Amino acid sequence: MHRLIGSAVVVLFVAMVAADTHAEDWPGWRGVRGDGTSLETDVPLHWSDTDNVAWKIAVPHAGHSSPVVWGDRLFLLGNDADRETRFLTALDRMTGMPLWERAVLKSPLERKHPLNSFASSTPVTDGELVYVSFLDGKQMFIAAYDFNGNERWQARPGEFASVHGYCSSPVLFEDKVIVNGDHDGDAYLVALSRASGETLWKTPRENKTRSYCTPIIREIDGRMQLLLSGNKCVASYDPRDGSRHWIVDGPTEQLVASLVYSHDLLFVTGGFPEKHVLAINPFGKGDITASHIVWRHRGDLASYVPSPVAVGDYFLVASDSGFATCLDAVSGKIQWSKRLSRHYSASLVSAGGHVYFLDDEGVTTVVKPGPEFETLAVNELHDQCFASPAISHGQLFIRSEAALYCIGKPKAAAAGN
Repeated sequence: MHRLIGSAVVVLFVAMVAADTHAEDWPGWRGVRGDGTSLETDVPLHWSDTDNVAWKIAVPHAGHSSPVVWGDRLFLLGNDADRETRFLTALDRMTGMPLWERAVLKSPLERKHPLNSFASSTPVTDGELVYVSFLDGKQMFIAAYDFNGNERWQARPGEFASVHGYCSSPVLFEDKVIVNGDHDGDAYLVALSRASGETLWKTPRENKTRSYCTPIIREIDGRMQLLLSGNKCVASYDPRDGSRHWIVDGPTEQLVASLVYSHDLLFVTGGFPEKHVLAINPFGKGDITASHIVWRHRGDLASYVPSPVAVGDYFLVASDSGFATCLDAVSGKIQWSKRLSRHYSASLVSAGGHVYFLDDEGVTTVVKPGPEFETLAVNELHDQCFASPAISHGQLFIRSEAALYCIGKPKAAAAGN
């Protein structure tokens, strides 16, 4: 009997370890790869505001910043408008209980768009430090905190002005924190030292136009490429020194959604005043506007704010006006396009071959990409949602205006669905 019990314990332990090896952290904007994809296969399909909820807590401070996860830590940014103070909060991922909170910045509230917030940038972490981004008057403000809540450094790498407010989520590369400084002035990209906040390089963006695209970084064509849209162009830079590899003019003036790279193509959706969805061949140098656009659609299927996602052979877009569209990634042929909601702000995420469309009313429609439209689930939280979800350790983290939800089973059973 003792041997049987011992064997059962060993089997359970091995199963838990095996399950945990498939878990991923969600360390920054749009996850590990910055494109909304999770490699996990045990993410929930069905829930409500009471069913399949591991925990739910009141949001400590307002904001549209997405949650980020590293191990059993979860980090969230927020703003207290009455005190004009921005906060970083650390939570226990398993229980949702606050571990510590820091007042990062006290500064007058900036002018913003009604759909923006005063804490819209998503933090990023490398497991040692958490890097946060806010606006301090007319200056971009970046700071780093350790996992115990101690401030390591703060920096103001440049000016920033926009009638729509602020939302520049930092990304990490090697020893650098890189931030998009596109704004209505002397726009720039800037790389800071992860250790000290010192400016390592700063590259001007000549069109001087606001955008809110968080860059993605990929090795393509034998080069490391930092890719972003906005500032009246789509462009690629070397993340090591800020030099530019190539540029595509347009396709429109203002862009928000992050790019997606799949099938050796770079997918773009935006924006204002014109709406475009296009695929670019990123294997080029210099001005490739006339030579490297592979396919393009114009019109309402495009997304301005929500970032798209690529799954398998398909590329999916959620338009701000509530349409979901699935395209063949290589050819750009529309497979289907359906109105699922009145409005989307959150970006798409995917796991297990499924795509999660979270709308402004807290309704998540789970779709299976393919040539025919197939809904797997429709889940309602009955609460407004503008932040993009995070996926980690078999759980889905959704920030509403009132609460932060951990969807799925508690940690001890997180390997199942």
